[in-house]
Amino acid sequence: MTEDLSEFAETIFRQKYSMGGREGWFDTANRVATNVMAALGYGPRSDETRRIERLIAERKFLPGGRYLYASGRSLHQVNNCLLLSVEDSREGWGSLWQRAGMALLTGAGIGIEYSRVRPSGSPISRTGGEASGPCPLMQTVNEIGRQVMQGGSRRSAIWAGLAWDHGDIDDFLRVKDWSPEVRGLRDRDPSFPASMELTNVSVRLDGRFFEAIGDPTHPEHERAGRVYREAVARMCRTGEPGFSVDLGPDASEVLRNACTEVTSCDDDDVCNLGSINLARIGSLHELRDAVDAATLFLIAGTVYSDLPYPEVGTVRSQNRRLGLGLMGVHEWLLSRGRPYGPDGELAAWLQEYARSTEVAARWADRHSLSQPVKTRAIAPTGTIGIIGETTTGIEPIYRTAYRRRYLVGREWNHQYVVDPTARRLVERDGIDPSEIEDAHALSFEPGRRIEMQAWVQGFVDHGISSTVNLPEPLGEEDAAAFGRTLLPLLPRLRGITAYPAGARGLDPLEPASYTEAVRHNGTVFEEDGSRCIGGICGL
Repeated sequence: MTEDLSEFAETIFRQKYSMGGREGWFDTANRVATNVMAALGYGPRSDETRRIERLIAERKFLPGGRYLYASGRSLHQVNNCLLLSVEDSREGWGSLWQRAGMALLTGAGIGIEYSRVRPSGSPISRTGGEASGPCPLMQTVNEIGRQVMQGGSRRSAIWAGLAWDHGDIDDFLRVKDWSPEVRGLRDRDPSFPASMELTNVSVRLDGRFFEAIGDPTHPEHERAGRVYREAVARMCRTGEPGFSVDLGPDASEVLRNACTEVTSCDDDDVCNLGSINLARIGSLHELRDAVDAATLFLIAGTVYSDLPYPEVGTVRSQNRRLGLGLMGVHEWLLSRGRPYGPDGELAAWLQEYARSTEVAARWADRHSLSQPVKTRAIAPTGTIGIIGETTTGIEPIYRTAYRRRYLVGREWNHQYVVDPTARRLVERDGIDPSEIEDAHALSFEPGRRIEMQAWVQGFVDHGISSTVNLPEPLGEEDAAAFGRTLLPLLPRLRGITAYPAGARGLDPLEPASYTEAVRHNGTVFEEDGSRCIGGICGL
């Protein structure tokens, strides 16, 4: 085997995960596999360790970014993103600040459900005065994230959820309404601070919401409809809020991680993520082996990982949640000449993936561990998707080519990227780049995106992190049409977000022509354009 990372994948790997900047990709695969598998007593040359190492080296299985970064370090916190709730008391607020700080300082994202916090204006009996409500508490957590910056260069990842019928839901819907002046400042300086910029917000929808909105005689029908319409209008205009859905057997799992794909009913629960790259798996037999090995690896991670504070370990031992995910789903479809959407052959592959429940139980029993309560969650797979050089999660190709903006320290750079899936289809199969279906084309058919997510959700026992692209911020009529499309599909989802192009100023990913991106592929530019790094500017 040879290390065949593209120049862009190599750049991201060196920036984010190569220990000391000296490791090659095979070295990282060895470091991650040997350290994590040793937690279950497997030696570096055991069959199971070598099987995991080979899957990582071939990029058929990509552990979550924290595994790639932290395995083998003195602080090896490879389980990432905490799921938190907050008690409505001074002690509860103080505990949340302490836990949020410990999580962010060790590189973990956080998701926090705030519905227990009483609405603003409620009386405070012991000390007098009135409660400030959950929104100011959310903003203080956001500011902790702004100052911590997870080691100085990694943006803090935070999620905030509030129930649709909370007394402060109207304030919550407006909490990220940035003024035109702030938007303009962020266009010129993407690091300019804005309210709740590091926090994704979601309105929580439960069974009572769907009963109310579907029954004109229900006493809360009008309220449910108003909240839904206002949330959808803002989602289609600004990209916030999203929706989190808690129904049926999952009704109590109101806690989410920062990207919302992992769910729990237990405070201090934790993520444990890794993804199989379907685009590099050649057969159902090979997928079966990958599911078996990757599930074992994630179970080992529940024993190996350090944690930010002791309570997380107690909940982890009780639940042992795994987040085995997928990437390369759209490339899998494109390589077979099929459109983005439900597919009969893909269903057979997803059924094989869903065997992780029984596989996890078998491995846990073999190692005398508690059986995982759930095993599958599809994460966004941002940087590991770049390293895997395929489409991320269940998302379609963003564009055949684009400019990616990112932080180096506290300075913004950008780099042209040719989507590796698109490049393979163009160079190997002779397909015209303009004929490759991408997120921009699908943004005019949001129902297809939502239907695909709802279909895949049937094979996933946690959630799916997926963002429906919209071509631009939508006006009132178009937003209402989007809401009518979304509502009947919502009960089949665990959550959803939408993003209208340009809704929050300069986007981290901006479309570029395929020809231009090929010409500048691998060149890194400082954001002000004054000089470039590692290539010839030519702009």
